Amino acid sequence: MKMTFRWYGSDDPVSLSKIRQIPNMSGVVSAIYDIPVGEVWPVERIQALKREVTAAGLELEVIESVPVHEDIKLGRGDCERYIENYKQNIKNLGQCGIKVICYNFMPVFDWTRTQLDKELPDGSNALVYYKDQLEKMNPLSGELSLPGWDASYKKEDLQELFEAYGKLTEEDLWHNLEHFLSEIIPVAEASDVKMAIHPDDPPWNIFGLPRIITNEKNLDRFLALVDSPYNGLTLCSGSLGCTTANDIPALVRKYAGMGRIHFAHVRNVKILPDGGFEESAHDSSCGSLDIFAILKAYHDAGFDGYIRPDHGRMIWGETGRAGYGLYDRALGAVYINGIWEALDKMS
Repeated sequence: MKMTFRWYGSDDPVSLSKIRQIPNMSGVVSAIYDIPVGEVWPVERIQALKREVTAAGLELEVIESVPVHEDIKLGRGDCERYIENYKQNIKNLGQCGIKVICYNFMPVFDWTRTQLDKELPDGSNALVYYKDQLEKMNPLSGELSLPGWDASYKKEDLQELFEAYGKLTEEDLWHNLEHFLSEIIPVAEASDVKMAIHPDDPPWNIFGLPRIITNEKNLDRFLALVDSPYNGLTLCSGSLGCTTANDIPALVRKYAGMGRIHFAHVRNVKILPDGGFEESAHDSSCGSLDIFAILKAYHDAGFDGYIRPDHGRMIWGETGRAGYGLYDRALGAVYINGIWEALDKMS
């Protein structure tokens, strides 16, 4: 496997020089964040990003992410133009040596938490999802903003999008996803870029919005929409694993064995009795997931793709981007590396 680290660009408090010092770190995953969703990324901008990363002694082979415009998900308006732009982005990224593109098909909102700084018993701060807090949230009030949500949406934009998605069934969303894949996967094949969809986070409907990349049945359906090795998964243990309905080691064995996991996010979560969850340290004993079993499933499948420690707590007084500090994610990388070395030596 190739260990990677999420990096948000030159204004990220976690610098490339610090990431470079984490043992066995092959590269970073990043993106161009200031180009509006749906527009084409110029080759020159991609090359400049890659030069900055390689100058620090790291690789840039995974882009996380190229966002999918809402018109594509809704199958309306400028859908076809945005699909053509997406295809051009795949071509441009492939031209620059990018091997994997992570993306998602979640309506309106990316990953959702109800609190970003919950203090845990050990004094660290973590991202959490509490059902009682969610019930008090109104995304249409204009006051709700969480990481991963498109801050460019104004209150009236959100109102319009919610009304549009209110008329969209899950089957409509599946249809629009199939159309999108049928257009982009041939381009990905020609560009030698593997597409890796990220599961919905959390893997259930929120605020009445449909979500479909949620469980084994739906992952099977997704992969069958366009049955190509270039149509694959970003398997996120923390996203799919925040419900006991998903057996993460079994999913890894199945899909890594098929060669359809192109990118692995590894993190732990503590599932609460009411169905909420708290993000935790990566160590198995700290949450509800068996990280050793998950990594063993990857190892047994001969996984040689990209992996990264996902969200981390804020520890040792660190401040910065919630979920994306240096220290806890670095500890996660070292923990994953240690298990992987043990698995190598046991095999």
